[in-house]
Formats: sequence, structure tokens, C-alpha cells
Amino acid sequence: MTLDACFQLGYIVRTHGTKGQVVAFFDVDFPEEYDELESVFLLINGKLVPFFIDDLNPQDKGKSILKFEDVDTVVQAEKLKGTSLYLPLKMLPELKEDQFYFHEVIGYTVVDSVLGDLGTVETFFDLPAQDLLAMQYQGHEILIPVNDEVIQRTDKAEKKLYVTLPEGLLDVYTKPSNRMEEEPPIAGEEDDDDDAV
Repeated sequence: MTLDACFQLGYIVRTHGTKGQVVAFFDVDFPEEYDELESVFLLINGKLVPFFIDDLNPQDKGKSILKFEDVDTVVQAEKLKGTSLYLPLKMLPELKEDQFYFHEVIGYTVVDSVLGDLGTVETFFDLPAQDLLAMQYQGHEILIPVNDEVIQRTDKAEKKLYVTLPEGLLDVYTKPSNRMEEEPPIAGEEDDDDDAV
């Protein structure tokens, strides 16, 4: 199993109790979809290693207490702290027709309702305040907010992502700044060559 064929489910936060249990945070929209997991992959030293689950006890706010097979002591569990959890992409819940997972639209053409074809989806940034889509446009990286006002729909057959960009968004990234030309020089920063006596 490779990382490209998986999605990150979450990560192990800390140990729990004395018998090798860990607390895991499922960083997904609907953590309850994963209450019946039998196994997960842990990313250890850059490789995905399968771990079988003896017991999974859901908590609140996306957290679950996990007991893995062959992890029976606090010392063993401590080594797993901070480790990322992965599952195969095929285990993602199906979405409605107008919804998409970020990995599905990498490489799609971004089509604006006014400007037409703009560029290609390169990646996404999952930020606390706002998810952002990144694309290249006229040699500049453009970051587009991912929300219902901006993202209109996807066409999976044509591999196109239809958007309505906020007015002036492209200008923010493509127009050169004139601030340096407009600002007067700071006192004391004149050319040293003119200081000769």
C-alpha cells in the first residue's frame, strides 16, 4: 500500500491507561463513519504498516480510544504517539454528485464563470480558517478559497472544476506591487558614494 493510494484518517494523540491503548483523533468530517474499523495503516519511518484493531471506543469531538493487537504496554503505545493513521482511498464514504474529495480534482482544469479556463488544480491547503485550492495562472500561484460561493460544480467526465472567483482575486497575485516605487527613501539610506569629503 502506498501513500498515494491512501488518505490520512488522523493521528495518535497520546497513550491511554496501562494496557497499550492510545487516543486517536480522526481528522475527518464524519468520524462516526469509522467506528467499526478493523485495521488501519500507521506511517512509521516513512512506510505504511498495517495495525489490527482489537477494540475501538468512540469518544467525543472526533477522538477514539484504540487498542491494537500486539500493543500491550504503555511503553509500546508511547512509541506510537504522534503517528499518522491512514486508510485506503476506497474506504472514503461516497459523496453526493456535486461534492468531491480534494484528491479527486488534482489535475482538473479550473474554469471561471467570467474568464473561462484559468489553470490546473495543483494542490489544496487545509488551513484552520479556510481550505484553499492552489493553481498556476500566468506564472503565478493563485490560492482560491474553497467554499460554496466560489466552487460551483465539478464535471468529472471532462475533469473540470467550475468556479466564480471573487472580484480582484487574480489581481492580488498577478499585479506587481508599486509600493517600493512610491515610498520615499528612508533618511540615512542615501548612496554612500556621495558621502566623500
